[in-house]
Amino acid sequence: MSGTLVVEWRHIGESVDGTCVRCAATGRTLAEVVDAIRPALSARRVRVRVVETVLPDERIAESNMILFNGVPLEDLIDEARVEMTPCASCSCITGTDAICRAIVCGGETHEEIPADLILKAALKVVEP
Repeated sequence: MSGTLVVEWRHIGESVDGTCVRCAATGRTLAEVVDAIRPALSARRVRVRVVETVLPDERIAESNMILFNGVPLEDLIDEARVEMTPCASCSCITGTDAICRAIVCGGETHEEIPADLILKAALKVVEP
C-alpha cells in the first residue's frame, strides 16, 4: 500500500493538556503509537498525518474518538464497542454532569484508549 493514513483524534478542551483526563491519556498514547509505527509505514510509502479536532462542549459524545481514514476505531476492531460512562473531568470542563466515550473490548472497559487497540486499528487500515 502507498498513500496516507489520516488519524483523527477528537476531544473537547483546548489541547492535549487542556482536555479531560481520559482524553489527555488517549492523546499521549496515540502520539506514542504514531511515533512508533511511522518508520515502518514510511518504508511502505505510507505517510501518517495526525489531525487533532477540538470539539465544542455540545459535541461531547464524540470526544475521545479516534478515526483512521474516517473510520472509528471501534468499527475496525470486531470485538470493540462504545459505551458512555460518567466523566468527572469533563464535568469540570463543561460545568454539567458529563458522560463520555469509553471502548469496551474483550470484557474490559477502557476510558483511555490503550496502545494495543490503537495499533490494531491502524494496522488494519493499512494492511493489504
